[in-house]
Amino acid sequence: MSNHQHRKKVLVAMSGGVDSSVSAALLQDQDYDVVGCFMRLGSDDSVDMADHQDHCAKPLEVDSPSQTAKPNQQGCCSLNDASDARLVAAMLDIPLYVLNFKNDFGRVIDYFVEEYNRGRTPNPCVRCNDWLKFGKLVKYAESINADYVATGHYARIDRSGTETKLLRGTDTHKDQSYVLFGTQRKVLDRMLLPIGELEKKQTRQIAEDKGLPVHAKPDSYEICFVPDNNYARFVRKTTPDQITPGPIKNQEGTVLGTHPGHQHFTIGQRRGLNVALGYPIYVTAKNAGNNTVTIGDAGNLESNKLVADQANWLVDLPIDTPINCKIQIRSNSQPTNACIEITPDKKKFRVQFERPQRAISPGQAAVCYLGDQLIGGGWIDCAEFN
Repeated sequence: MSNHQHRKKVLVAMSGGVDSSVSAALLQDQDYDVVGCFMRLGSDDSVDMADHQDHCAKPLEVDSPSQTAKPNQQGCCSLNDASDARLVAAMLDIPLYVLNFKNDFGRVIDYFVEEYNRGRTPNPCVRCNDWLKFGKLVKYAESINADYVATGHYARIDRSGTETKLLRGTDTHKDQSYVLFGTQRKVLDRMLLPIGELEKKQTRQIAEDKGLPVHAKPDSYEICFVPDNNYARFVRKTTPDQITPGPIKNQEGTVLGTHPGHQHFTIGQRRGLNVALGYPIYVTAKNAGNNTVTIGDAGNLESNKLVADQANWLVDLPIDTPINCKIQIRSNSQPTNACIEITPDKKKFRVQFERPQRAISPGQAAVCYLGDQLIGGGWIDCAEFN
């Protein structure tokens, strides 16, 4: 049997950015049989890869359930990104498949719009990872007999013990484990995260050393299907009948003004309220049922308790027994000390923070850590106020 037959095959999600490009290059250096894939998520004219050169595999179209959403995609799967992914694949001399996930991505967009219309603050990047990158993509990897799926996330996989663990990235300022909390436990054994040990500057240096043209490509921070960051306008365009004016009230229920639609606001927001009380005021609550936005001072934003549901656990944990851990409640914050209690069905958990937290937002993820290990998490249902 040849050495080639012994090599492990890995499907690498290549977005055209520096992180996924370096991931592919590092895996190739480690003698994996690397296959690149570019996920086509956007509108019909966002990516046309039919002119692949001979070194690239024929573009593959993956059948998906029909959806109605057809966004004007300009983020992480734009035409320029596709071209960059193709160029890097050519330089590494690896095949690059195009996977048509447009219809599946409609599920992510529908979730995003529905959450805003429910008065919540969604995190579509987490859902995209759950449903596509480590959902649909894993199934596709199985179809081409790939042993692993890899991405350019700054997080780590630890296989040193009997159980595979998901760990925070070494660079805590860049760590992206938070957005991977929904990964199914069985998928951890199929995951590779090649740059999790690196700092961003090291990743860029490797790309430059290898002559990859994306080494200085800027990071993308906006939601890919809302490149102008105007979420309310996107929601209005998608569901125009759902955004209507309503009252702005204070903590006692007194109407102080009118808002153009609760979807324009998030918990903790200060700008755009058009209400002056002589001191700083913030959005402290939203009620989609009666289309009300409630405002208050900074103290009204603080809570030391929350309830999360739709939990996903990556380790075995006791139920109805307090567990001391750290909780992260937004992607750009650090985990903080807390105690959790999990319900008997393991679908919900209650969090008691050591210190009050500001602007706990329903719809965001509450992710649990023991040290550097991500043990699970869920979606914030509500903050609890004493």
